[in-house]
Amino acid sequence: MRRTMGRLLAMAALAGSTQTATVAAQTLDPVEQRIVAEVRSHAPQALDLLRQSVLINSGTMNAGGVREVGKLFRSQFDALGFQTRWVDMPPAMRRAGHLLATRAGAPGKGKRLLLLGHLDTVFEPGSAVPMWEQKDGRIRGQGVSDMKGGDVIVIAALQALQRAGALEGATIAVLFSGDEEDAGEPIATARATMRELAQRSDAALSFESSIPDQDGRTTATVGRRATASWELQVSGRQGHSMNVFGANGYGAVYEAARILDAFRREVAEPGLTFNPGLILGGTEVKRDAANARGSAFGKTNVIANSVAVSGDLRYLDYAQRDRAQARMRAIVAQHLPGAGASIAFQEAYPPMAVTPGNLKLLDLYSRASRDAGLGPIGALPAEARGAGDIQFVAPLVDSLDGLGASGNGAHSSNEDLDPASIERGAIRAALLIYRLTR
Repeated sequence: MRRTMGRLLAMAALAGSTQTATVAAQTLDPVEQRIVAEVRSHAPQALDLLRQSVLINSGTMNAGGVREVGKLFRSQFDALGFQTRWVDMPPAMRRAGHLLATRAGAPGKGKRLLLLGHLDTVFEPGSAVPMWEQKDGRIRGQGVSDMKGGDVIVIAALQALQRAGALEGATIAVLFSGDEEDAGEPIATARATMRELAQRSDAALSFESSIPDQDGRTTATVGRRATASWELQVSGRQGHSMNVFGANGYGAVYEAARILDAFRREVAEPGLTFNPGLILGGTEVKRDAANARGSAFGKTNVIANSVAVSGDLRYLDYAQRDRAQARMRAIVAQHLPGAGASIAFQEAYPPMAVTPGNLKLLDLYSRASRDAGLGPIGALPAEARGAGDIQFVAPLVDSLDGLGASGNGAHSSNEDLDPASIERGAIRAALLIYRLTR
């Protein structure tokens, strides 16, 4: 499996380099030239649409704000002639739902496409991060690059195609989810519509932000690591601190420290990460899992009897997951005197494997970019970005991610955007969509 992935990633690297004669760059035909011209002539309108969307707070838990952004974008798809509807989630999930826009083209004409974006951001109401701030040629704001910029690229690309008369006959579904940053539970319900659309599509394109490689070159994503969570529960024999290391054993805190340090030393391998994000220890431990917080009480002269640790696990494929979980369970089972522990794992996002179909999409995308004079596109290593919605459809259909806007500091107070990347992204996306749907 590792050798196969290595060969595929080596192939991916070629997609961003000079191509052989069999994949030589082609020039833009007259229709494609018009598509590019339409994107460029309407770039100010695209930036204004982005501004309107960013000025609406749409933190995942702000259902009203998510729906308001969905309403704004829905009007754009309505004007394009798409059939639109809002996909509600069960009230118990406490999520806003998703925006779905579809158009049915001529049967058998080109590939049926699924375009993915998301309406929510990590910035909930009351965030100190500016909504929209322009300075020194950059735009700083809530979700400007992750990923309202990508949503606007989708819309701008489709608008250019329509104005150029190149949208006719294309079969396209667009799903902008309302909970990508914090998916509702059960996740099977939250992503049911997305998976159903993938089963009726030939290719999926996701417009998460574009991330440059270490040399600053533009990339797209052909693989993403899966994510899972783990919960470590540790127990110890409570007693007077004078008996630690003796009659009462080592207690829960030393046992937790032993386990976590052994994870660090013995489980790590390339492409695999595991992060303990929350730890609580003492003689009284209370966890609030729904809000990722808790409390602990303990005294320095009392041996702690309880530790709870919450963490995540990110892996390239299921074989790597199985190796990591087996090692972690074995470490947990080697208890210190007077202590005990157990660990449980829960799956979240499946892996997006690097496949020949994904690499072919990357090659087509890179050619479209070069033909437009925007340079080649390389492959981003799977471990270079977090989890994303594309992972729920990648097992079902050829997929490509990272077609969105370029920026820095995603999920932070410094999240910003290169405004010119909206135009570049829309040109690349429009050409790719046009060529795929012929």
